[in-house]
Amino acid sequence: MKDARAALRYAKAILNLAKDSNLETVVNDDMLLIADTVSKNDDFEVMLRSPIVKSEDKIKVLNGLFDGKVNNITLGLFHLLQDNKRIALLEAIAKQYAIIYDFDKHTQEAKVTTAVPLTKEVEKEVLAKIVDLTGEKANLVNEVNPNILGGFILRVGDVQYDASISNYLSELKKEFDNSHYIPKI
Repeated sequence: MKDARAALRYAKAILNLAKDSNLETVVNDDMLLIADTVSKNDDFEVMLRSPIVKSEDKIKVLNGLFDGKVNNITLGLFHLLQDNKRIALLEAIAKQYAIIYDFDKHTQEAKVTTAVPLTKEVEKEVLAKIVDLTGEKANLVNEVNPNILGGFILRVGDVQYDASISNYLSELKKEFDNSHYIPKI
């Protein structure tokens, strides 16, 4: 809990610094890259959290991995975290930054679960429909789950719309189970 609050404080400070330089979108892209990189590489995450690995070595890895790919504000964050012995918070800070950036830009996250990946055309249609329904822009996250058989499940904020075939079949089964109709023979 203490780390979550610290990550949020760092994220807010970085967002304010980025706003002063009109680079909040660039830094947001950096934070998304960092969060994605850490989440996809378990060894990298372990290295960042390890008390055994020296912070100088962690900075060398971070600079080697992200130098030339991220903004100077983001590189400065690495060194600030090293000075404060908080490098382990990097992923949490990156995720918090993305959340408060989206909130600041009135953008929400929409999650659509489908049996197969969405095409670009369908993705554009879904995003347009979300704007029509909510009045706000959204970042679309497509999760593929073959168990839904077909259709989709859309979740925006705390609202969920389930138009999956598996849900339809489940509802149909409930109707049959609850039916007390016995045909006469």
